[in-house]
Amino acid sequence: MTEEDPISLGLDDTQQVRIDDTGTYPAFSAPVIDIEDVHKIYRTGSLEVAALRGVSLTIAAGEYVALMGPSGSGKSTLMHILGCLDVPTSGSYRLAGEDVSTMTEYELAEVRNRRIGFVFQQFNLLASLSAWRNVELPLVYAGVDRSTRKQRALAALDRVGMGDRVEHRPGELSGGQQQRVALARAVVSDPALILADEPTGNLDSVSAREVLDLLDELHHSGRTVVLITHDADVAETTSRTLRIWDGQILEPSSASATGGAA
Repeated sequence: MTEEDPISLGLDDTQQVRIDDTGTYPAFSAPVIDIEDVHKIYRTGSLEVAALRGVSLTIAAGEYVALMGPSGSGKSTLMHILGCLDVPTSGSYRLAGEDVSTMTEYELAEVRNRRIGFVFQQFNLLASLSAWRNVELPLVYAGVDRSTRKQRALAALDRVGMGDRVEHRPGELSGGQQQRVALARAVVSDPALILADEPTGNLDSVSAREVLDLLDELHHSGRTVVLITHDADVAETTSRTLRIWDGQILEPSSASATGGAA
């Protein structure tokens, strides 16, 4: 695939990135996440492992929710389903009103590019590309023209305080700065959902605080954010905490009432 001939995945090329505080954004009448009775079973020969057992949850547009759980709880499996990286064995998942439960791999890739902005613990930036080139990648895959891609990438970087580092490559940036670039990449396509998987896991305390402040700012601008974490202090920065244990969601609690991971 060349830069001039990207694969088009259906994103409106004229859609502008909206990153200012203009009220609830995006404006969805349906919940951004609506999961009902989801099961996920992994099979190896005659062995079956139930990673998720009847998970149901709803996350409205503009919510900021933490998902907590210890190793082996099903947290990673649920994250993969939320991120359209996997599909449930049974049950339903509607993302911004769109049923993604039984989609093909190609359809899921299209949804990921249009609907979800990912922020990973390891940053997942391409070392050979500058900051703005990394940020524009979702728009390349979506078929957005070159000049619009650069304009939107630069605007997103400016929004996260990286406007003076747009030509720097990842190796020339600190961990906190790399995560800011990753945040810019996550929002550049105006996704319905920002899915942040342990985004502060590899950062020092100062950089971690800055990234959490940015996520909080994105939430207050109306974006829907789901934060996967094992850290109760990180979960307390969100509006609501969901706990998963043995493949099931425990009774939801307010972030202020959370303690350590169950």
